[in-house]
Order: sequence, then C-alpha cells, then structure tokens
Amino acid sequence: MSTFLSDTTKFVNKALKFLDISPGLANKIITCNSTYTVRFGVRLRGEIHTFEGWRSVHSEHMEPTKGGIRFDLATHVEEVEALAALMSYKNAIINVPFGGSKGGLKINPSDWSKQEIEKITRRFAQELIKRDLISPSQNVPAPDIGTSSQEMAWIADEYRKIKPTDINSSACVTGKPANKNGLVGREEATGRGVQYILREFFRNEDLLKLIKFSSSMADKTFIVQGLGNVGYHAAKFISEESKIRLIGVAEYNGGIFNTEGIDVNHAKKYFIKHGSFENYPNAIFVKDPSLLLKKQCDILIPAARENVINEKNANDIKAKLIVEAANGPITFKAHSILNKNRIFVIPDILANSGGVAVSYFEWVKNIRRIRFGRLEKRKNIIQMNSLIEAIESMTGTSMPLKYKKNFLEGTNEIDLIRSGLDDMMIDGFQEVKKEFIENKKIPDFRTAAYKIAIEKIAMAYDSIGL
Repeated sequence: MSTFLSDTTKFVNKALKFLDISPGLANKIITCNSTYTVRFGVRLRGEIHTFEGWRSVHSEHMEPTKGGIRFDLATHVEEVEALAALMSYKNAIINVPFGGSKGGLKINPSDWSKQEIEKITRRFAQELIKRDLISPSQNVPAPDIGTSSQEMAWIADEYRKIKPTDINSSACVTGKPANKNGLVGREEATGRGVQYILREFFRNEDLLKLIKFSSSMADKTFIVQGLGNVGYHAAKFISEESKIRLIGVAEYNGGIFNTEGIDVNHAKKYFIKHGSFENYPNAIFVKDPSLLLKKQCDILIPAARENVINEKNANDIKAKLIVEAANGPITFKAHSILNKNRIFVIPDILANSGGVAVSYFEWVKNIRRIRFGRLEKRKNIIQMNSLIEAIESMTGTSMPLKYKKNFLEGTNEIDLIRSGLDDMMIDGFQEVKKEFIENKKIPDFRTAAYKIAIEKIAMAYDSIGL
C-alpha cells in the first residue's frame, strides 16, 4: 500500500539512479535517524486527558535540525517521518545549514479553549525539551498545520524556564511573534516563497516553451487548494503583485469558482466569519472541493495536505503547471501520470522552502541578538547624505523631499528578509533548472531537485567521514 512516507522514499530512489552513491550511504540518507514518541497527561475539565505526539529527526548531517510542529487529529508517526525527510531535502536544496526534523501532536485544536491549548502545548514542550528535542543548537521547531506564532511563544517561554542559563534560548524555536524576538514577514514566508518561485519560472523561456506558455503572467489564471496561512499568502501575492487571476479556491468543506476573478482578501474574511464558502456572493459555490482541482486553469497550487492529487484524479487535471505549496500533495503514481500528460510540476522541496529560509534568518537573528541592519543603518544614512550632497552640488538643484526621504529612511528588516528570501529561492530554482536542462537523462523537475538535495547531503556526510 502506498503511503506518504513510501512515496517520499520512491521519489528519493528515483533520483538516486542518477547519482554515484554507495548503497550504504543511500540507505543512510533515506532512513530516518530517530523518532521519539511521547504520551503525557494534562488535567483538563476535571479529569486527566492523555495526548500522543512525536518528534522525528530525519538527518543530522548538519545541526541543528529544523522542522515544524503540527497539531492535527489526523497526524501519525509515518506522516511525521515523511515530513522530517522533506525538511532535510528542502534545507539542502536552498542551502540552509540545517538537518531535517518534524513534530506532530495528535489533537484537534478546535476541541479545546485557548487556555487549554496553552497547557497542552507547554506540557508537550516539556517532554521534548528535557530530551533535547527542542534546542537552539540541536533541534529547532516552527509552526505548521494547527500551530502559530502563539504556540511558538509558549514553547520558547517554557524552554527559558527549563534552561534559564542558555543565552541563546530565543533561538530554540522560530516563527515567534515579532515582539518576542521573531521576524516581521515570517508568517508570509512560505506563501511569499511560492510567489518568488512562480515568478522565476516565468523568467525562463526554455521552461515556458515546454508547456507552451507565453511569458506574460497577466493573461494566466490559477486555482489554490487550501486557504490557510500558506495558501492565502501565496494567492494574495500572486494575484495582487504578479497579476495572475485567481479563479478558484478550494477548502475542506467546499470551494468557490469565478472565471472573472476572486478577491482573495474578501474570500478569506468571508470564510473566517462563516466557516464555509456556502452562499458566498461573488462566485459559484462548489460543494465538492475536489472538483476544483479538475477545473480548467493555467496554474494549480495545492497548498493544504498531502496526497490530494493521486492516481484517481491525476488524469483529470487540466492545469499546465502545478506548484506544490503544500508538503507532498502529489502521490508518486500521480506524478508519473502528470509527467505523461506533460504537466510541469515545481516540487514541494523547492516551492515550499520559503518558510524554512526565513526561519533560518530568525534563528541567526536570535543567535546574534541584534536586529538585521541595526549595525549598518547609521553608516548607510551618512553615505546616502554624502551621495545626495554630491548630486545636488553637480546639478545645482535640490533633490525633491520625497526622493530624499526614501534615500535616508534606509532599509527595513522586512525588506532585508524579502530580499534574502528572493535570493535563496532564485538560487535554488536555477540550480535545479540547470540540472534539469543539462542532464538529458533526468525525466522531470522533481527528480532534478531531489538529485541536487541528496548530493548535498551526501557531501556533508562524506565531509564528516561517514
């Protein structure tokens, strides 16, 4: 039986055929290093409730290892291990110096109040911290499905209580609130990364020709599956800044479709208020959200859960380009069908890596204990003043105040973060593209991405004498 974990292994094995790596090292790279199971009790509503969770470490070729913690009733140990593996490959492909890990707690957050979730989160954190499964130098979590900056703030606070002498305690998790040593822009990071990857794809004529796309983004349409944090931000930036028309949104309990376009901000507010898209005024309500995956569009962005595109529906996909904003949304068999049908897929280990890129920036900021750009700001202002004076002296005229103001304001942290993210996504994309174009034996973009990621992990292991 095919599973998320087995499919991930199949993708890896497919890429390994194009690498000269010993079977022993290949097996080491594939195999999850360790998975720790915790079962803990919390007194809630007058009785003790027992919860089960996991923290999986896939690869420690570099440390700390990095990966989110999801709170989800459907999560299970194999899912956590598959996600940990994907984290290893994501980190490698965009050159983030982390190994891969992941965590999961079997819980439906909506079943509990905010105060109860806090108690549960802190107890889960205690179990992981005392086993060094949360640590700025060994294992650094972040938000995932069912968690947010709030849970990360609770975990960081719990870490400080248990390890009060650790000067780097703020770096024990990323995705914290900005006022708790987090980064402005972390929440949008994965969705922003999807936009940057899609934009980079449209800058490459040789790839556009493969799917008979013009270079214009403005005449394209897209559908997003999942309007959570990743899907919403991806849809927002792609529709508002890249000017690609959003025509469909699928959620777990239905979706909406309008060929004339959908305002993602309005749709998001409506869904939050009503808990459903039913009776949405500006589009057709589609009761079965899976039908939206089969609608005619140029670009399909699955941004929710794994395995949503499988062998049962892959032949019905009409999009020319799929960008995997979610982890593992396409099964191994489905990917083969899509390849046969000449549908181009930008894989999750590349498209979904924006979150960990910005998480790395946050970790670095916490280790340095100083805001990005702080040391350079005064120097930059002095340099800009000198430049303005030189321009005014040479031209004999004063620079307009609005331009002078822009020069002297300097760069904000969010600008630096977006710039760094942009660079990392572009570099990762171009590295994969080069492998895909130049190695004629490589059958698809996903295999090229996995080949590069595995190669980097293998080199890291080799350098430590494994």
